[in-house]
Amino acid sequence: MSEQNNWERSVLEKLALSAIQEQRRARHWGIFFKVLTFGYLFIVLFLFLGWFNKADGGLAGGKHTALIDLRGVISADSAANADNLIDSLQEAFKDKNTQGVILRINSPGGSPVQAGYVNDEIRRLRALHPNIPLYVVVEDMCASGGYYIAAAADKIYVNKASIVGSIGVLMDGFGFTGTMEKLGVERRLMTAGENKGFMDPFSPRNPKHEEFTRKMLAEIHQQFIDVVRQGRGKRLKETPEIFSGLFWTGDQSIKMGLADEIGTVDSVARDVIKAEDIVDYTTHEGIADRLAKKFGAGVASAFPGFGAQINGISLR
Repeated sequence: MSEQNNWERSVLEKLALSAIQEQRRARHWGIFFKVLTFGYLFIVLFLFLGWFNKADGGLAGGKHTALIDLRGVISADSAANADNLIDSLQEAFKDKNTQGVILRINSPGGSPVQAGYVNDEIRRLRALHPNIPLYVVVEDMCASGGYYIAAAADKIYVNKASIVGSIGVLMDGFGFTGTMEKLGVERRLMTAGENKGFMDPFSPRNPKHEEFTRKMLAEIHQQFIDVVRQGRGKRLKETPEIFSGLFWTGDQSIKMGLADEIGTVDSVARDVIKAEDIVDYTTHEGIADRLAKKFGAGVASAFPGFGAQINGISLR
């Protein structure tokens, strides 16, 4: 009986030990898969937030052409804002393997302030890195504020059907006084300062304000003209219409000196810069950045009375 009891006890101990080992293995595998899943989700989260979207010069793999995209309306609250574009340009120029920079533009224009920031930074970087050329390649459109930026480039390449130009300034809005009279609505605007209700869409037109606005737009327009003349130099063939706000095809823009040649990103990288490998340095905003901007815009809209009337000046 004693031997039998010992045998049974031994079998039970082995079974218990085997069960414990199996539980440990299962727990270890569970931890492994949890860590693996967490790591995967962590990487996906980083990609989703846009934290890994900027090209790293150390990973570029040798001499290359740096590419930066400018797409859409240029404004402080869009992806095509000065901060993003300047960050991208600085990253591209400081990489020791960058042989040349291509700014690919497809934009109808936008804020003169944002465009001015980028134009200034391009000229600064070109002076700081004289051996690294910067070329603009136009896709469908490079108009107004987009051209304001393009004028700072060494050369501008277009497609024959691209739209180029629109060198002008506008400030738009609406007037509702006639509609209010028909509806019997009375405007009750109170201000401190005789011009604080400047260009209020619910008040009658004020000739004094309109004249002031025209002078201000003319001043900004002249700044635009000066930038184009400075950037294009003797290549620009001035005509009475060139600064009138009109726009032209790529073929016509070359004849007028607004652009230089027909070209694409690939052809400029291959034939002009002589570095076929292209690395994208475009800063892409993550969801966190977009939410922060929307939150900021929401806060600003909660206080509309402090200088919010004049917000429509645009290079478009």
